[in-house]
Amino acid sequence: MKKYLHLSVLLVLTLLTSCLTSSESKVENHWPHAGITYEIFVQSFYDSDGDGIGDINGVTKKLDHVKELGANAIWFMPIMPSPSYHKYDVTDYKAIHPDYGTMDDFKNLQEEAHKKDIKIVIDLIINHTSSEHPWFVESRKGRDNPYRDYYVWAQKDTIADFLNKKTITLDSDNIRQWHDPGQGEDFYYGFFIGGMPDLNFDNPQVRKEIYEIGRFWLEEIGVDGFRLDAAKHIYPDERAVDNHAFWKEFRSEMTKIKPDVYLVGEVYDMKEVVAPYLPGLPALFNFDFHYTLLKAYEEENGMLLANNQKAILDFYQEISPEFVDATFSSNHDQPRLLNSLGGNPKKLKQAIAILMTMPGAPYLYYGEEIGMLGEKPDENIREPFLWDIKANDSGRATWIEAEYSIDEMVTPLAIQKSMSTSFYNHYREIIRLRNSHRALALGGLDLYENELPEPLMAYYRAYEDQQLFVVHNLSDMAKSLDAPDGYREVLYSLGLANLDESIIVLPAYSSIVLEKK
Repeated sequence: MKKYLHLSVLLVLTLLTSCLTSSESKVENHWPHAGITYEIFVQSFYDSDGDGIGDINGVTKKLDHVKELGANAIWFMPIMPSPSYHKYDVTDYKAIHPDYGTMDDFKNLQEEAHKKDIKIVIDLIINHTSSEHPWFVESRKGRDNPYRDYYVWAQKDTIADFLNKKTITLDSDNIRQWHDPGQGEDFYYGFFIGGMPDLNFDNPQVRKEIYEIGRFWLEEIGVDGFRLDAAKHIYPDERAVDNHAFWKEFRSEMTKIKPDVYLVGEVYDMKEVVAPYLPGLPALFNFDFHYTLLKAYEEENGMLLANNQKAILDFYQEISPEFVDATFSSNHDQPRLLNSLGGNPKKLKQAIAILMTMPGAPYLYYGEEIGMLGEKPDENIREPFLWDIKANDSGRATWIEAEYSIDEMVTPLAIQKSMSTSFYNHYREIIRLRNSHRALALGGLDLYENELPEPLMAYYRAYEDQQLFVVHNLSDMAKSLDAPDGYREVLYSLGLANLDESIIVLPAYSSIVLEKK
């Protein structure tokens, strides 16, 4: 293993980190409006007890990794009891899945995270429960059961026109929403699958139950906020106004408990559909950012993303000036970013440079920082994290046999730490840049309006007295551009981009950040 032991590189990196820390003005933790959140699938993160399944104590053991990366918060995919591996079908809203540990383990994790100034956000799945949840077990017993109205039931003849209707949406490939529990008379509604029956939010008692669950996690356990799954589907699309009203009510109830509660919603649609949710969900995932980023590379159209992002920011700003734009380059529902970019490491590094130099509050999916791989089905997008070479990786989860993120295809973290050009060290560098300059973390977005070579993306970021100019070349051909007046100091360079007097020289897939002096 001598080829991996680059001690001289480690020394250089240590000195570089020290110099950066001493010379830069550290940006305060502006989470959630501008901070960075790290998404973790506990099952695949770190196995602390040798049962093959990642667990809460494993995350606690690896909190320093999150801190060293530069993230300000952790979003946990579902951690509550569930019959599935993904746990988006909850059977108990006030417990931890036994494979993951105990509530005491979670409280300890949270305490240790807070000591490190890392916030904790959990997935709260309230659109539906598991079909094995005690509420639904009771509900299906008959029309007179007290829990019947906790879910959406209908007699077969009243929904005949919908039973054979096949609808596929952006966030679900399920083609049938009404499900027969076995009697062939009454059907229940489950937008995603039959194993996830939708709750009936027209029932005040259901809303009361949900608010109590929120109170439990915020007040008794002390989490900092919730990621709200399937926020668009509390009511059907034709009842969008009721959806908006519910989330305003939900926010009101949660802020009574914790005034600074963080709420980020999953509303998978175009900006005109997403925007009305902002009064209830002050943070919303920006799916457009992810897909437009990939399209920009595919078309080598540099300004496509910048123009789209500017339109979204301006549109949302008119509705809610305090909104939080939760940007991301990949998550647990999309193929791994490196796969989406054709396995091109230069594109991956640049994609993260784009994410970190754009406005918003970026989310990072675990494993992105080491270039993990994965394609559909979802299980293979959620494969175990590679901490070290397999022979030394006692904490690597084994609940699934990985097909993509294996030692032969992905370099483990322990080795990447000693490689100056690794994905991991690139992530740390670009995150440090963002965390150290207010214009990148907090500034607005102004587009470069002069003529540009088509593959170039160029924009300004400014905050208080700091003014930056950012350029990315999204092609495999070198490009150049005249630097705007006054922008002569190179703050950051990727891929050998440089400033030759007043000319910005951009090799393939390179980026540069200039500061105005």
